Amino acid sequence: MFYYKNNELYVEDMKVADIALEFKTPLYIYSKSHFETQYKKLDEKITRRHLICFALKANSNLAVINTFAKLGAGADVVSAGEIFRAKKAGLDTTKIVFSGVGKTPDEIKYALENNILMFNIESFEELEEIEKVACLLNKTAPVSFRVNPNVDPKTHPYISTGLKKNKFGISHTQIVDAYKKASQMKHISIKGIQFHIGSQLTDVSPFFEAQIKVAHIMRELLSLGIKLDIIDIGGGLGVVYENEKEPDLDQYANFINEAFKDFPDSMIVLEPGRFLVANGGIFVTKVLYRKQNEGKNFIIVDGAMNDLIRPSLYDAYHKIEPVVKKNAKKITADIVGPICESGDFFARSREIDSLERNDLVSIFSSGAYGFTMASNYNSRCKPAEVLVDKDKVKLVRARETFEDLIRGETI
Repeated sequence: MFYYKNNELYVEDMKVADIALEFKTPLYIYSKSHFETQYKKLDEKITRRHLICFALKANSNLAVINTFAKLGAGADVVSAGEIFRAKKAGLDTTKIVFSGVGKTPDEIKYALENNILMFNIESFEELEEIEKVACLLNKTAPVSFRVNPNVDPKTHPYISTGLKKNKFGISHTQIVDAYKKASQMKHISIKGIQFHIGSQLTDVSPFFEAQIKVAHIMRELLSLGIKLDIIDIGGGLGVVYENEKEPDLDQYANFINEAFKDFPDSMIVLEPGRFLVANGGIFVTKVLYRKQNEGKNFIIVDGAMNDLIRPSLYDAYHKIEPVVKKNAKKITADIVGPICESGDFFARSREIDSLERNDLVSIFSSGAYGFTMASNYNSRCKPAEVLVDKDKVKLVRARETFEDLIRGETI
């Protein structure tokens, strides 16, 4: 939904330059059509009964959540705050799965009061805490267990989650004992099983390896009289940032059908985040200054690592292009922000059009893990977010003010 026409960047039917003029920079711009297209593309490939639970950690803006809620999506959350956001966005709380290794008693209580679909439990002590809170509320907690299948997802080590060295889930060697324990608890209702091996996977074969392991566990549980109604296969589907290959959704769907063919009545839950939103957003920033240090070029922009941290945190690649192309000569430069850190960069030694002061620059593939990871470091106000729907643009989060920076503080 982002394309050039007459050397000007558009989002759907709107000129990006016009949007930036109206809402200023730095600025996040989202395409509603992209979000809807990605959701429907995945939804149509999964042929058995399923529920797509959008992973709110990727992009938790209310308008974005609402877009998926209207399509019938549920939500994958990792905090009570994300449950609150999902509710405010109009999402049905009975379609929420609560993941994460460190749920507090207050968060567990809030989730139970809002009748979520299930908790994805990640430790024996968490199981005991959920049973305790459910007992106090005189409720029954719906649960699944997150199994750590010890499968290498072949992705960045910071976003690998399914190896035994990772903090997530219960080891596949202990998982049956977890179900046995839960089956004896009065205030626990066993619903399913969950696994998530990592993020940004474009090769879908590791998914199948994990699915086969989980199906084996399910057969063992069934022999003990424990039938699972839900199979939560997590998220992790990747996107193209640079030269990656699109994940093969047909193969992905076939793997699901093959791995879980012995459990045709169980509902499949998927937890995509990045796949749905990453390439539906751009981050627009403006050139402030240019300089050379002994032949090295620097382009200094008004956006910074506090706005979009992925390049600094993961050394992640994002395509960067001028919003208006002028057929300028190419130079090699570092594109950097104003923050007092050497790690405040969007690209290093990147070949890019020679830019002038006040030129607008688009940083692509910023719809996931962009604004949600933003901070106020250096007391910088967080940027605005806008959502484009064909020829209409809506401000979906106002730019922060200085007063926002100190809200809640006292001397």
